[in-house]
Amino acid sequence: MQRKKIKADDHANLMGEDQNAKGPYYGSLSQASIEISELSLLVPDFVLVWEADPQEQEGQNEETTAESEVPRWRRAVDVRKTWRKKFLNKLQAAGICIEKHMVQDEKKVVHYVLLNAPWSVLCYYAEDLRLRLPLQALPNQASNWSDRVAKQLGVPSLLHEEVPNLPLDYYTCHFKVNKLAWFLGSNEQDTFFSSTQRHRILYEILATTPYGHLKQGEVGVDRLLSENVFAAAFPLHEGPFAVPADRLAPESLTERQVLFQYWARWQKWNRYQPLDHIRRYFGEKIALYFAWLGFYTGWLLPAAVVGTLVFIAGIFLMLSDIPAQEICESKDQYQMCPLCKECPQWQLSSICSMFKAGRLFDHGGTIFFSIFMSLWAVTFLEYWKRMNATLAHRWDCSDFEDIEERPRPQFTAMAPMTMENPITGAEEPYFPKRNRVKRVTAGLMVIIMMVRNKLSSLKHPVVPDGKLMAAGLYLQIAVVVMFLISIILYRAIISILVSRSGNFLFVASASRIASLTGSVVNLIFILILSKIYIALAHFLTKWEMHRTQTKYEDAFTFKVFVFQFVNFYSSPIYIAFFKGRFVGYPGHYKTLLGIRNEDCGAGGCLIELAQELLVIMVGKQVINNVQEIVIPKLKGWWQKYKLRSKKQKSKEAQLGLAQQVPWESNYELLVCEGLFDEYLEMVLQFGFITIFVAACPLAPLFALLNNWVEIRLDAQKFVCEYRRPVAERAQGIGIWFYILEVITHLAVISNAFLIAFTSDFLPRLYYQYTRASDLQGYVNFTLAYAPKHFASQHNVTCRYRAYRDENGRYSLTYWNLLAIRLGFIIVFEHVVFFIARVIDLMVPDIPESLEIKVKRERYLAKQALAENQVNLRASGLYSTAA
Repeated sequence: MQRKKIKADDHANLMGEDQNAKGPYYGSLSQASIEISELSLLVPDFVLVWEADPQEQEGQNEETTAESEVPRWRRAVDVRKTWRKKFLNKLQAAGICIEKHMVQDEKKVVHYVLLNAPWSVLCYYAEDLRLRLPLQALPNQASNWSDRVAKQLGVPSLLHEEVPNLPLDYYTCHFKVNKLAWFLGSNEQDTFFSSTQRHRILYEILATTPYGHLKQGEVGVDRLLSENVFAAAFPLHEGPFAVPADRLAPESLTERQVLFQYWARWQKWNRYQPLDHIRRYFGEKIALYFAWLGFYTGWLLPAAVVGTLVFIAGIFLMLSDIPAQEICESKDQYQMCPLCKECPQWQLSSICSMFKAGRLFDHGGTIFFSIFMSLWAVTFLEYWKRMNATLAHRWDCSDFEDIEERPRPQFTAMAPMTMENPITGAEEPYFPKRNRVKRVTAGLMVIIMMVRNKLSSLKHPVVPDGKLMAAGLYLQIAVVVMFLISIILYRAIISILVSRSGNFLFVASASRIASLTGSVVNLIFILILSKIYIALAHFLTKWEMHRTQTKYEDAFTFKVFVFQFVNFYSSPIYIAFFKGRFVGYPGHYKTLLGIRNEDCGAGGCLIELAQELLVIMVGKQVINNVQEIVIPKLKGWWQKYKLRSKKQKSKEAQLGLAQQVPWESNYELLVCEGLFDEYLEMVLQFGFITIFVAACPLAPLFALLNNWVEIRLDAQKFVCEYRRPVAERAQGIGIWFYILEVITHLAVISNAFLIAFTSDFLPRLYYQYTRASDLQGYVNFTLAYAPKHFASQHNVTCRYRAYRDENGRYSLTYWNLLAIRLGFIIVFEHVVFFIARVIDLMVPDIPESLEIKVKRERYLAKQALAENQVNLRASGLYSTAA
């Protein structure tokens, strides 16, 4: 069986006319289907746009000049013209109806090419793409758990709202041209294929049509967009999103207007999302993102409530804390050792307010909340599995990744050979597994080296000769390491400079000022490095040649998340587990590049970690939301300003059509850049509220408030500000789910170490059981005396926080506490993991009602198949007897 190359050389064979046939046939692309028009009223399935100078009109005759005399920019323009012409000719040969429009002013010409697929092309590609089409309509019985509870209680649901034009549910199967009569609505060619299905078919053709040499990757509209041959390629929205002033009846609203009225407006923040409407207009992939985001936001509510209660409990504990009272009332009792060589001694009582603030986050409620959030994360993921299975079955994509998903168009064009699919039996493009393994391994080595160098000391990279990619990689690593070390040095230097200022208020808060400003600088570095990571991940993933879009996105997501994990979490991990661990003691302080290592601030490292989390998490959320609100508005305004300043010289203007045509208004919108950034933002947030939740119980509350805004903000972007994306199918949220599972397990380990080594919970508990249950004298218990040689050298006796004797050696208390801490980590992890495993076993991945429904459908399918076979046999017997 030869490989189907409809999008390349076989176009000519497929569109050739059959001399013996009486007309076009389904599954073929007849010459009769080709149509080129200058002005018609057809609704385009896709739009291609490019801009040019008035002197560079397509097809304009120009004076021939010697090639050596042609400037470089002129040659580039000619190459783009040639590619564009070949590409449009290929589309025309494939049977696509092409309609051209033009808008011109004195400075620029905007060309619009409207593409429309005729019935024969749609049928051919619908079978080739294995599209699922309806056989029988069913009532939509989707409901939410709160609706069911409200109905049982006999009270109205505050979250539910009736949305007009509710999509029906269907029994579907893969489209076959020879079984056309079986499908619902097959006699209505204009509406048989939905708009999203038509868009998918057109994009498949556009993405696989070559315009040059295949070996050089000169294929597909995506490459043409990157080479600026076309300025845009997009399907059209279904009319304007704003409802007309005459207040149309809800049933007469378009799909886009329904989404705007009942989903994208801020007034709908407390309503369920119309997921079936989102799926019908944008496709399963976008609908599953909003389903997950809404589900996650709903589950944040109990976490936010419990976290707020824990924080309030910390306020009351702070007011009655005995060690805090001892510090505030100590006056000159505890004289602390200098923070640097030239710094003066300071009084422990000067940190009274900061020590109290530390008690807001460091108390017994932290243990409870850490266990609660670990179990919350496990339960959330288990119930999302059930929700995902329900939606996947309802939207007919349960088997999408295993059976239905086709190779990526870019992979189809670039794959060197074909091979039979072991599941479907169809001949498909193939890339040797051994070659892919080598490339994936190289990509993994890039990630491992980046992580190792990010968390280790700075070393001089060795660049292999002729390895341009490795050179770029090492440069990226060097930049990352430089930023990390610069943050550490910045904090140390600022702390020293503030301590030397002589101002009492500044000296007392030197560590806090250095930590706070360092957090802000670190956030700026994080945002800069994010751009570098994403560019590197794009390059590596394209190079690996993944077969399907799902595998491509999973590989890209994994790389970027590892990069971003190190980028966003390296500073909190440093504060939580390393800062203050390698300080030394007076007279023997340890240094980094000649500068004394950082110690924890007055309130301890836990409050510094809370501060770092709030700055990074909340700061990033605020910056992202401002960017998502302001930047699209500015970009949209600038795009509209540029386009609407043009004087209409198109044929519509000549005919007196004053109203702006839809392809022009859609071109004024912004390009939809996909869901990756949206998922990444939420998953990083999930990490902040689970991995470091012991340090900041208010993190779930800030996440909840952000997500309430995020849902409607994203909805407005997709409905109002973005060009309509091509609808894509998906079975779930992809590799993001497995990343969430990894984060959940890391959260248990991280919180165990936070409580054991960063928090004062265990030292306080140890002191209560061994010394005084009321914590009287705890402050003196945690302070060691400076070694005698240091005191004699500086002619002063001072204290510092550590469990050491007068010679600077670790005391017996230190080793007892170390054993207790290690034992606590083991017990904490085993208890939480055991309860999480029990929850996993108790909550089935697929709801029982869904299992029954699936079995029922399989039974009906087998019964229908048996009846069909009986009818065929009866028909055969009848014909034989006749």
